[in-house]
Amino acid sequence: MKISREVRTAVLVILGLLLLIYMYNFLKGDNLLNSSRTYHTVYKNVGGLAPSAPVLINGLNVGRVKSISFVNDGSGNLKVTFTIDSDFQFSKNSTVELFDNGLLGGKALQILPAFDNAENVAPNAYLKSNTKNGLTDLIADTVTPLQKKVLDVMVSADSTLTSVNSILDTNTKANLKQAIKGLTHTINSFNETSKTFNNILATNEQKLNTTLANAENISKTLSNFTNTLEHIDIAKTVKNLETTMGNFNTILANLEKGQGTMGKLLHDDALYKNLNSTMKEMEELLRDIKLHPKRYFRILSRKEIPYQKEDIKN
Repeated sequence: MKISREVRTAVLVILGLLLLIYMYNFLKGDNLLNSSRTYHTVYKNVGGLAPSAPVLINGLNVGRVKSISFVNDGSGNLKVTFTIDSDFQFSKNSTVELFDNGLLGGKALQILPAFDNAENVAPNAYLKSNTKNGLTDLIADTVTPLQKKVLDVMVSADSTLTSVNSILDTNTKANLKQAIKGLTHTINSFNETSKTFNNILATNEQKLNTTLANAENISKTLSNFTNTLEHIDIAKTVKNLETTMGNFNTILANLEKGQGTMGKLLHDDALYKNLNSTMKEMEELLRDIKLHPKRYFRILSRKEIPYQKEDIKN
């Protein structure tokens, strides 16, 4: 059987229309060849979400956004309808999150399944919605406070500069110049002093080394002396000193009591009187020898010479 050209043309037109309808619905998020499930969620702001945007579960593309429309309650909220082609089942308490799908700001939906053993969500049901801040939102949230702080700093800096300009009049500027000049002179003087001190150190380096060496020797001597003191039996030395002091106190007590030879010498005046009498007789004998020396030389001849006492005139 021969098919006419008109029939073949009609068949091609019908197939083209069917393909066009399929592609149109596919771009809208409806896959006519698969049994897809439809769900809804509501957002206050979709942030540029468009139909045919992907719907993900754990990063896997499982569906598309079908339509976005206003809710008929006068609130201005937006109802987002999307389809899922996967057989994956999730709880009715799951959340649909709006997020940035790329650095260029494209929006997409991702389902955050809730594994709470609740019953699975039914087709055409509404799911809870959530919005995840994207890179642009994070930058805006960070830049806005920073911009405010920068503006505040600029205003404060402008006020400070105004105050400084009002303070720095002609006299103040002249005083500052004079102060800076004096500070420069002081720094130069300090440099000269430092050079002089360095020259003194260089000239007397040998003496300083000798002094330091002597100080080190003194330190070693003191260290040795300290070590010697550590080895001395201080308790024994103190005990011997106490014994010596006790003996000395006993001697002093005996002297005060007149005991012993020294005590009798200190307290008995008989010896003093005898010594005084003896000294007087010795003085008389010496005077007599000076006056009559021949008398005492005759003693050698063993002749008795009568002794005559003469008056001694002072």
